[in-house]
Amino acid sequence: LHLQRDGSSVQPASDSELPSEAQIYQPVLQPSEAIPLIGTYMLKNLVGKPCIKATMGVEYIVIEKKKTWYFNLDPSRVITSGYCGKEAALLSLTLPDNAASLQVTFRKEKNLFYVTKLTVHVSPLPVCQGCANKTYSGLVAHDKLFTAANGQSFKCKSENLLLTSSELRIKLVPLQIQAFTLPKGQYGKG
Repeated sequence: LHLQRDGSSVQPASDSELPSEAQIYQPVLQPSEAIPLIGTYMLKNLVGKPCIKATMGVEYIVIEKKKTWYFNLDPSRVITSGYCGKEAALLSLTLPDNAASLQVTFRKEKNLFYVTKLTVHVSPLPVCQGCANKTYSGLVAHDKLFTAANGQSFKCKSENLLLTSSELRIKLVPLQIQAFTLPKGQYGKG
């Protein structure tokens, strides 16, 4: 199987059929911005109770050779994982073949919860002929991002643009998140 730059494949002239899973998924960066699809991601603790819920559209903004490129996370392709402890929790959203990820680390303090760290990466198809494969990554490690009272949700309808590195920004729009206490898996007041 020979992969071409546009993501299509050409079957080699032989009897050995390779399964289509042999293709590695690589995000395709777009030259113009589009509104990302909104996904709801839920994580349950070891006893099956919801402990993190996030509803958001996720857009990666890559700066390469002074040009800006865009990639939206497709909720239908996302693999959700992570963990929930008493005072710390992690929500990890990953695309197949680890082509892109978004990891959100939560902390609980008295009657508040907040995000302490947001880590991102994307490994797209190269943006130009002859450009090398490249992974763009970055992180935001603020003290207290998206703070809300325990049992309530942080909600923001306007965009949250986070500068994770000089080459990668992440936009979350809209955003509603809640961690640790989620009665019946529903959001508390935002």
